[in-house]
Amino acid sequence: MPVSEDFVGSRPWSSYKVDEIEVEGHVISRYIGDFWTSRQRQDKNLHEVPYRACFKPQLPAFFIDALTFPGEVVYDPFAGRGTTPVTASLMNRRVIANDINPLSEVFIKPRLFPPEQADVLFRLSKIPYDFSLRAELDLSMFYDSKTEAEICSLRSYFMWRKKEGLFDYLDAWILMVATTRLSGHSSGFFSVYTLPPNQAVLPSRQVLINEKRHQTPSYRDTKKLIAKKSKQLLSGLSRQEREFLSQSGESAQILGVDARQTSLIDSGSVDLTVTSPPFLNIVSYKTDNWLRCWFCGIDADVVGKQITVTSDLGTWSRVMGEVFLELFRITRSGGFVAFEVGEVRGGEIRLDEVVVPLGIAAGFVCEGIVIHMQEFTKTAHIWGVSNMSGGTNTNRIVVFQKPP
Repeated sequence: MPVSEDFVGSRPWSSYKVDEIEVEGHVISRYIGDFWTSRQRQDKNLHEVPYRACFKPQLPAFFIDALTFPGEVVYDPFAGRGTTPVTASLMNRRVIANDINPLSEVFIKPRLFPPEQADVLFRLSKIPYDFSLRAELDLSMFYDSKTEAEICSLRSYFMWRKKEGLFDYLDAWILMVATTRLSGHSSGFFSVYTLPPNQAVLPSRQVLINEKRHQTPSYRDTKKLIAKKSKQLLSGLSRQEREFLSQSGESAQILGVDARQTSLIDSGSVDLTVTSPPFLNIVSYKTDNWLRCWFCGIDADVVGKQITVTSDLGTWSRVMGEVFLELFRITRSGGFVAFEVGEVRGGEIRLDEVVVPLGIAAGFVCEGIVIHMQEFTKTAHIWGVSNMSGGTNTNRIVVFQKPP
């Protein structure tokens, strides 16, 4: 469904205009406010999947609501844990998700087909545990020997089901939930106390943590913890939301390719892209995800090499410029891109101003920079607007439109 002319002229951020800046000869409007903090109580538990460098679901919801109609296509080329596609699906949009990290599909696809809790419990009861199993690498600093055997049994079960062509939506859900429980800093995780669940320290570092805290791994009932987390994720979903998710899931494209080379996406087929790319060497995907990759049978070394992580602004800009060229190809005439770049290095690098000319060079028109401030007080305290002091709890989103 095409966006009407009246709809296109309506922007919920338009009354928040603060100033205009010049970026490489282009005059760009900036809009600053607290655009979605009040909506955070409306979060669905289904979003609560830990992953580094992910934005809150209110961000994509804000732009999806403003710039698309139900049934239109929302895309994220750097989907991560899947905040954009899950949010779009809950809002009755069709989705395309892409991330070169294969863990992304582990987290996204199961949530488009949420099972009933009773079915999860029944499947869990059928998964056999072999308490003689041990991992091929030393995990004794993370797990009690019985817990380790249970984790290895789960891993063996999933690999066997995939090999035999039996792996189904229930297996995918349980694999996802188990993957999120591998390590963390509370009794809700399989491991002894360690870093938050979106990171996994190396074994040598965990040994030091254990010594400092005078702790040793104790037994954790993995099936019980999977069941508990599953119940939490599924709670609060309405029947209609389940229908929206499954409808979206049936037509969803979930890709694992370079965001610059998405030939499987038809030209002019995307109504809105909402995304946040890898920033300048802020996240080490290989280090953070080595344990999850092991459990899911993914080569962490390959993941580390494939994901663009660079501290060089020129290299980052070149890669993102090529991403914008591909986004221009797949975006329909009149469609939009909301490109979130957060804050980098305490304000030393203004990635939003770097992104503006990249999108324009690809053919887009820049509609402006939307800056969400959760604790917005006055512009004098906002980095890059008045006195260059570092802001906190902000999102910086550059909005583009493909000319109709």
